[in-house]
Amino acid sequence: MQPHNKAANVFTKVDGTSGVTGSSSGTSATGSGGTSFGSSGGSRDETITCDICVIGAGSGGLSVAAAAAAFGVRVVLIEKHKMGGDCLNYGCVPSKALIAAGKRAHLMRTSDPFGIASHDPSINYKAVHDHVHSVIAAIEPNDSVERFTGLGVQVIQAAARFVDKSTIEAGERRIKARRFVIATGSAPLVPPISGLDNTSYFTNETIFDNKDKIDHLIIVGGGPIGMEMAQAHRRLGAKVTVLEGAKALGKDDPEMTRIVLEQLRAEGIEIGEGTLVTKVEGASGNITVHTKSGDKQATVEGSHILIAAGRKPNVGDLGLEAAGIKFDKRGIKVSDGLQTTNKSVFAIGDVIGGLQFTHVANYHAGIVIRRALFRIPAKVDEKIIPWVTFTDPELAHVGLSEDQAIEQHGKISVLRWPYHENDRAQAERATTGHVKVIADKKGRILGATIVGEHAGELIGMWNLAISQKLKVKAMTEWISPYPTLSEINKRAAYKFYTGATSSPLIRKAISWLAKLG
Repeated sequence: MQPHNKAANVFTKVDGTSGVTGSSSGTSATGSGGTSFGSSGGSRDETITCDICVIGAGSGGLSVAAAAAAFGVRVVLIEKHKMGGDCLNYGCVPSKALIAAGKRAHLMRTSDPFGIASHDPSINYKAVHDHVHSVIAAIEPNDSVERFTGLGVQVIQAAARFVDKSTIEAGERRIKARRFVIATGSAPLVPPISGLDNTSYFTNETIFDNKDKIDHLIIVGGGPIGMEMAQAHRRLGAKVTVLEGAKALGKDDPEMTRIVLEQLRAEGIEIGEGTLVTKVEGASGNITVHTKSGDKQATVEGSHILIAAGRKPNVGDLGLEAAGIKFDKRGIKVSDGLQTTNKSVFAIGDVIGGLQFTHVANYHAGIVIRRALFRIPAKVDEKIIPWVTFTDPELAHVGLSEDQAIEQHGKISVLRWPYHENDRAQAERATTGHVKVIADKKGRILGATIVGEHAGELIGMWNLAISQKLKVKAMTEWISPYPTLSEINKRAAYKFYTGATSSPLIRKAISWLAKLG
């Protein structure tokens, strides 16, 4: 497996012509006191001077560091825990590896329609754990201290804290920089539920260490993390109950989430919406959760509990007050150019709240590089940021929702095309779902949501269209290879012109042209 190169995206955005290759060669520079950049060593009680100091070695921080170093800029990267951050170690990578294992088990149980005898697989939970961690290990070298040292970045493995507006302490070193980038990410939010402190529970930072069969997993939180983990564990043989205080997948289009939730329930997952958790008691293997739904109280008994109730920004112990940086419980306050209230400091990714995805942190990194190195007035445009919930079927979105589009533009066109009208979907027996596109009366694409097989891949075309301000017409003028799911996107675009086939004016024009021979 070839490790992904997080830096390449940023480099292309800045230069527009080429990408960082990820080779071990890099620019070496020398900081104050003769410290060699590209080395994590150096004497204690020293002051290091650099151009850019990045705090946090998650996806966003690594992208800034690699891209800046590629341009010969002196970079210090500080990380107190694991290189690669949440995405590599506890988030995107292990969750998708676990989802993939669950999907294999599900395919074995549902192969009868293809003429292949279905059977319930025997699952080795230790081997599933090893699969997840082997995927992490395959990607780790790309995010390692050694790789970034080779790129010319000085990596310091210590906690960082501002001591004034232009100085950070990390271990026994002080770092002064022309620009700082805070990319410390977020952590699981553990709500103040009575009894939870005395009960063993999983978060996304611990559940991937499990090596044993889970009999009944109770999940607190029905957002993307909760629903992805619910389906994966159900397919791996666990009974699963999801408890959500509001609406499951409540940030997405209800028309589309209904399809996902119907499938999850059909697989045997119990989903309690409008259900508040009031108390937890017991120990691992025997957990009792007390709930309240309206005036009704109930209990749910399970073997394990996963807290997936959201995220909180990692702002503690950074000394932000000393640096003159404003923040609150939602994260660090930034401008649309990602500058904090200290104009020498940028903040990116989860730590500023908002959309918390790896690709958002990488997008932010590109903006910071343009602003910090080239003084280009780049700004965040949330309309072009896609997101995907990796359930089966997948749920993907970019741009405005139907309600948002009506509020902002008044009269709109809603274009839909179902999977079951697609030949490839029929061949794969993946006919659940549809594409939903929002356009204004002039054909400008305002948003798109897809629920169905490979929705996360298919949404990319609409993301490109919105980012380039294309109209629906452009989405009808490319040739889709047959048979592929991508044809669904094109057929949805054609729906914009459905009325033209019955237009008396157009029919009259065709008739007149026919008379010309």
